[in-house]
Amino acid sequence: MKTAIVTDSTAYLPGPERDRLGIRMVPLSVIIDGNTYEEEVDLEADKFYDLVREGDLPKTSQPPIGKFADCFEDLKNDGFEAVVVVTLSSGISGTFTSASQAADLVDGLKVHVFDSEIACMPQGFYVLRAAEMARDGAVPAAILAELEEMKKSLRAYFMVDDLAHLQRGGRLSGAQALIGGLLQVKPLLHFKDKVIVPFEKIRTRKKAMNRIAELLSQDTGNGPLEAAIIHANRNQEAEEWRTELSLKFPDVDFRISYFGPVIGTHLGEGAMGLGWVKK
Repeated sequence: MKTAIVTDSTAYLPGPERDRLGIRMVPLSVIIDGNTYEEEVDLEADKFYDLVREGDLPKTSQPPIGKFADCFEDLKNDGFEAVVVVTLSSGISGTFTSASQAADLVDGLKVHVFDSEIACMPQGFYVLRAAEMARDGAVPAAILAELEEMKKSLRAYFMVDDLAHLQRGGRLSGAQALIGGLLQVKPLLHFKDKVIVPFEKIRTRKKAMNRIAELLSQDTGNGPLEAAIIHANRNQEAEEWRTELSLKFPDVDFRISYFGPVIGTHLGEGAMGLGWVKK
């Protein structure tokens, strides 16, 4: 069975990597000062942070059902028989629902929508694994089983400079009563049950990053890992952290990724995270 892999833009996979593995991408959008931009198409991350630094908080928008339906029709016309779609967490976006509804609009194509329950490069880990398997001829059931297995070892933690973005955007769940106290610290956050919740309260940025490294160390004895440092317009800091972590964990394969416009809208400039999964 010829199987295609589709994801949304919040996986933030570089274009050449998507092209190499034949991954199709459906973009989410941000609305800034009345103008709508499709991220990774009309607007790249560095330009986004320039636009919003002095302005109001942008708004974000999931892909319309028609975007996914058009993508699926194109894949059917290209001879694909099945599609595996990997979306960002259904707990923070309606993208999973849009893809699922679009699947019912296309005849002659078996569409399987997988909820990554996360976002950014950790979502991308699922996409890359799925694309590699599809390239090697794996059927959708085998791909989906592998993605479910990956959930057991995938971890991601991040910190923000200002929790007000998450508070105003309604993306921080399960801890509204703690907001007042958390605004004065650098809390670690993570996804739990598909939504973003506090993990630990930590006083400084450096201590938060050291704590994330400590959490990574707890998994390094469980087999080879691939990891991604994720930043919101902090390229130099991300590079320095990769150098530090690579020396400390020489058996972990590190890469650098970023919080693009949609996720950056909710986390704000200066956010930093680390995600990893078993190879």
